[in-house]
Amino acid sequence: MRVVTWNVNSLRARLERVEEWLREVQPDVLCMQETKLADDAFPALTFEALGYECAHHGQGQWNGVAILSKVGLSDVVANFAPGIEPDPDARVITATCGGVRVTCCYVPNGRSLDDDHYVYKLSWLDRLHAHLLADTDPGADVIVTGDFNIAPDDRDVYDPAKLVGATHVSEPERERLQTLLDWGLVDLFRHQYPDAASVYSWWDYRAGDFHQGRGLRIDLVLGSRSVTDRLEWSTVDRNARKGQSPSDHAPVIVDLA
Repeated sequence: MRVVTWNVNSLRARLERVEEWLREVQPDVLCMQETKLADDAFPALTFEALGYECAHHGQGQWNGVAILSKVGLSDVVANFAPGIEPDPDARVITATCGGVRVTCCYVPNGRSLDDDHYVYKLSWLDRLHAHLLADTDPGADVIVTGDFNIAPDDRDVYDPAKLVGATHVSEPERERLQTLLDWGLVDLFRHQYPDAASVYSWWDYRAGDFHQGRGLRIDLVLGSRSVTDRLEWSTVDRNARKGQSPSDHAPVIVDLA
């Protein structure tokens, strides 16, 4: 079972690239963030023609998350689980695919540590934890994936000194990510490559950051212990970040037995 997360940064702008990539890579499950489409504009028929069932939670020109699956798609929950304060933005969707409970999330950026959006980010991560407590069981097959806008540790940052006092690396953000791990999840890429450095999933469009290797690893696939035991391979598909009009994120791929 091949599971992928990819912040496509506008599906309208990059649909052709996504279609081509799907044909080449053939994931069983693709979780997308920043589709930037309303539900009625989501190109479900295009993906169904490629063999995928689709679930999309969108709001128009901002945010938007989707799960595509070739291995079944059921029990869809758009937004957080019932009983948890719903998010006004379309940032999280959950479904069962091939027996795995998959949550696709687009964590708020945070902007800066003195911005209200940073407080919102921390609150959002707390609600994600509550969502997992309400929706699923860490003893089952669970994947929580997406654009977390958090670099788990300094190995995941091209120059930690340049980001001191910035979002993506602050202790409160990393502590909340650790709370998810403590609940029963494992960072699958880091589990397979504990010593890997300079492996990133996002590069700013400006100043040639991609070609200069100035990136962050902020797109994560977290799996429960039973999923981790099935892990065979993981990679960041840098090739998808190349070429004309790419997303600023690359897909993260995991293969499970």
